[in-house]
Amino acid sequence: MKSSKKWLWAVLIIAVIVVIGMLMPKETHPSADTRVILDHTYQTYIAPICFEESNATNFLAESTLKEAKSLNYPPHSPCTEEALDSEDDRLLPSLLKELGVLSKKWDGW
Repeated sequence: MKSSKKWLWAVLIIAVIVVIGMLMPKETHPSADTRVILDHTYQTYIAPICFEESNATNFLAESTLKEAKSLNYPPHSPCTEEALDSEDDRLLPSLLKELGVLSKKWDGW
């Protein structure tokens, strides 16, 4: 009898945690190793999906968002800013994205 009550409480607690995780909002940000293109002439970074419209120079390098931030390079255009905007998620999906179980919108770059 006591054993079944413990299991019931355990299941109830897990269910409450899952429900809270599905209700609480949380932003998912691009990871530090998200691929970007550095334009060293303008000292900016470009999101790969914005490259065609960026009118970039020839002094380019492929890098990561972490490297672009460490160089204090700003986004090249509003397209890059929008492409790297955080995603509005709930706590549980955001956690699963951070763990790599679910994919982020930046993973395909």
